[in-house]
Formats: sequence, structure tokens, C-alpha cells
Amino acid sequence: MKPKLYITRELFDDIVAKLSEYYEVEVWDKYHHPPHDVLLSKAREADALVTLLTDRVDCNLLQNSPKLRIVAQYAVGFDNVDIECATRLGIYVTNTPDVISDTVAELTWALILAVTKRILESDAFVRRGEWRGTGTPWHPKMMLGAELKGKVLGIIGLGRIGTRVAKIGVLGFGMKVVYYDIVRYKEKEGILGVEYRSSLEDLLREADIVSLHVPLTPQTKHMINENTLRLMKKTAILVNTARGAVVDTNALVKALREGWIAGAGIDVFEGEPIPADHPLTQFKNVVLAPHVGSATFEGRYRMAQVVLENLVAFYEGRRPPTLVNEDVLKVRPPGFK
Repeated sequence: MKPKLYITRELFDDIVAKLSEYYEVEVWDKYHHPPHDVLLSKAREADALVTLLTDRVDCNLLQNSPKLRIVAQYAVGFDNVDIECATRLGIYVTNTPDVISDTVAELTWALILAVTKRILESDAFVRRGEWRGTGTPWHPKMMLGAELKGKVLGIIGLGRIGTRVAKIGVLGFGMKVVYYDIVRYKEKEGILGVEYRSSLEDLLREADIVSLHVPLTPQTKHMINENTLRLMKKTAILVNTARGAVVDTNALVKALREGWIAGAGIDVFEGEPIPADHPLTQFKNVVLAPHVGSATFEGRYRMAQVVLENLVAFYEGRRPPTLVNEDVLKVRPPGFK
């Protein structure tokens, strides 16, 4: 009998077909994520789960899923999963790193350009007839934005995505790039031509654009808050394609309302989806995206392929390629036997 696999969202048909060679697969086929009580019920009977960031895989769920052996996360982040509890119970957790670095970096730059070049404001200016209403095709002070060449790009978190964003900043736009991380990457500094800043505060004071690329941890939650936002230049912009809770939303709204910073590009939020009347939607100098950092066909398909590789490896008794909780290997060997 095949082990039971429950997938909490529709994936690509060929990936599901391949998984069906190894597992008895059930897929939640609605657009929204399964309610938590449904997930609890399905997990109790499952040997394996494929989950998203919207699925709360807490210790209660894990403890009440006696057959569960692996949670394959369809995401880079995994803060929705209780890793410590999973490890203690011998449940493997995997994620999908590496495969969307370029995709998220491209979205980061789309937000940077949209804010600094006032793309959305300009589009609305044309569509609403305001440009026509001025009676002139061109004016020296119309829709002035910011030039990127020579500006300082501050990268917070020089991992895979942060590195790609930094490289584009240096080579593509001729920017000075500085970074802050809990680890110093001296080799990358030489290769990329970036400079290390030993404190977050120093980076925030210096940067014209601040781009966030850190995981959500107790240490990074609300890393950007009222105190740190006040350190930024009034001409600076903040871009977040990392995790929503890295930024204190209330503090960001206050900073934008009172003019502490010049604008923001946001793809991730503390509570998703945000309502249409959310305070952030009221600012012309803010560009908002609905958590689409990995939303390319290529990126999402590669993520599904990694999920497949992890689940097949585990089924065959091999260590999953992108295992998150290495210590689980000491608790239980991979596989269903």
C-alpha cells in the first residue's frame, strides 16, 4: 500500500502525476488554503504533507498525526512549521531554497524601479486624464523620480537572494552596495564589490535604498521598527520581499505619513491578504504587490520539482536534498519502513 500524501494546494499536473507513482495523493483543490480544522483532519491520516506558508503546522498538529513522517514545504521560508517539535517527533521537514533566487531578486528590482521612477503614479496620471488636463506634454518638474547610479543600496541579509540583488545593483546600475548580516562574507565582498557594515544602524543611516532579505526569526521580527526607520534618510526607500513581520507595519505607516522616508515597495505583509482600505494603500509613494516574489512559471515549477525530489528521496530511504532539520536524522532514518 502506498503512503498517503496530502497536498494543501494545487500543483502542476505532471508533478502530481509523478508523485502518484510513489504516494496515494489527495490535493486540496480550492483557491484558498484549507481551514486549519481540515488540515488537522487530513494530517491525522497522512504519511506525508506538502504545505505552504499559509498552513499552520504547529506542535498540536504534529503530535496528533501519528503516521506523519515528512512535511515538504512548498516555500523557502518555514516559520509556519514547528521545527523543534517536528524534530523531536522524528518528522522530516524540507523546503525549496535556491530555485527562486533570481525570481525574487527580479521582483525586488521591479519594486525598486517602480518606486524610484514613480511608475504607478505616472500610469495613474495618464489613465485618469491628469496628464491631458495639464495641457502640456512635458514639464521640467513633472513626475520627478530618483536616479540610481551612484546611490547607496543597503542589503540586509546577503544570502542567495540578497547576493543576486547586490550584483544587479553594482553591475546593472553602478550603485555602491553595502550589506549587513550576522555573518560577514569576505569572499563575496571581493567578488561582488560590496562593503560590509557591522551594524544595522550604520547601514540604515547610509543607504538610499534598503532591501530586506532575511528569514523570519525571533531575532528578525520587527527588525524594521520605529527606532530603525527613524535612522533612515528622508530621501530613502524601503523594499521588503522577505517576510512581512520583519517590518513593524504600524511603524512603517507612521514613517510614511510623517515623511521619515521617501517611499516603500512591499511584497509581503504581517497579515495576508491585506484589505483594500489598509493604511498602506493610501500612499502614492508606496508600491504594493500580493506576495508574488516567486510568481513566475519557471520559479514556481522549480519549487514543485524540489518538493518532488524531497518526497521521492524520502520514500526511497534517502536523505531529502533540502532537509531543514538535520538533527532529525539522529531520531529516525528517512523512509516509511
